[in-house]
Amino acid sequence: MKIKFVFFSIIVMSQTVGFAQDMITPEKAVRLALENNHGIKLANTDVDIAENNADILNSGYLPTVSGSAGANYNLDDTEVGFSDGTDRILNGAESSSYNASVGLDYTLFDGLGRSYQYKQNKEAKQLTELQARETIENTIVQLFSIYYNVAELIENKEAVMQTLTISKDRLKRAEYQFDYGQSTKLASLNAEVDINTDSISLMNTVQQLNNAKRDLNFVLGNAIPQNFTIDTNVDFNTLYDKNELLEKAKTNNISVLQVNKNIDINTLGIKTETSAYLPTVGLTGSYGWNKNNNNGASFAAYSINTGISAGLNLRWNLFDGGSTITRVRNAKINLEAQNILKEQLLVSVVRDFNNAWDNYENKLGIYKLQEHNIKTAQNNFDRTQEKFKLGQVNSIEFRQAQLNLLNAELSRNQAKYLAKIAEMEMLQICGELLNVSF
Repeated sequence: MKIKFVFFSIIVMSQTVGFAQDMITPEKAVRLALENNHGIKLANTDVDIAENNADILNSGYLPTVSGSAGANYNLDDTEVGFSDGTDRILNGAESSSYNASVGLDYTLFDGLGRSYQYKQNKEAKQLTELQARETIENTIVQLFSIYYNVAELIENKEAVMQTLTISKDRLKRAEYQFDYGQSTKLASLNAEVDINTDSISLMNTVQQLNNAKRDLNFVLGNAIPQNFTIDTNVDFNTLYDKNELLEKAKTNNISVLQVNKNIDINTLGIKTETSAYLPTVGLTGSYGWNKNNNNGASFAAYSINTGISAGLNLRWNLFDGGSTITRVRNAKINLEAQNILKEQLLVSVVRDFNNAWDNYENKLGIYKLQEHNIKTAQNNFDRTQEKFKLGQVNSIEFRQAQLNLLNAELSRNQAKYLAKIAEMEMLQICGELLNVSF
């Protein structure tokens, strides 16, 4: 009776866990990940920094304005000889001076260097946005790998619970038959052994499910309560056009978009370095105020000066020892390297897409076969169960049919979610992952 009570407690525990649980749909899971995932949050901070770097305040187009002020005090012993032959000696002569000014510097022309640098910053911002998108795509694939693992374990738990229920019914039947002298005690003992096996399987599945739920919650930034369930319904799109998706992979794949952006940045980099061949023209201006309080040795007791000054300057680096030439050459080599990288990447993308396409079709085909296998295993179990009740098959044959059905259900569950993950990985390669509804 104690063993039976433990089995009953396991069933009640696993059922009450599912009571009043929050439903986390795929749409809700994606929304929570975008809002709370720490990796995505960090990627967004990089975008914010890149946006600041691409602002007009970091472009060099605005002038610089500076202010300065100062004061000096002197206490001197002075001896002065005048032109008329007289002398004058001053001990402890005091003098002071004060000044304040506002200066402005503005670059009128720098060989278009700042223009190209400003465009580079804009392109760098877009590259950072693409990198953030890559982080989001990888996070979503990771999210659904765990999400569908939870879904698979939920369905596995139901299948194991059903198997355990059948084993319990078999034990009751064996006990009744033993009580009425229709079978030996061996049938009851065999049934108890199978119940123990099924109970252990259920406990392990529940533990795996709890671990997977914690993993899912971690990806979601611990934004959901521990007591939740998920939607196990899965839909497959069987109307994909392979050639259309392949072309999208060549143009919309996130790695291809990033290498294209790097090519644009390096093209501007060449122009930025080349601008050093041209002169720089700058404008300077200032407004100043100066006051001097002279000692007794001076003809004027004090003087005050205010005024505006302006200037135009030109600087042309005619030869810098070859540094500019070297930088231009290296910039061109970097551009060539990016083009080579793009060629290599396109070959890799085509290979990865074909592998992902075949993998998806293979996984989907396996799932369909497993669905058919479920019907066969269920039909076989139903027939075996009827014969078992009539005493036409023994407990070993019945148990084998029961395990065949359970294994078929577990294999079907695994195949279903592996096919869905394969579909998402294929869409990620095509750059379409964020364009589909979850």
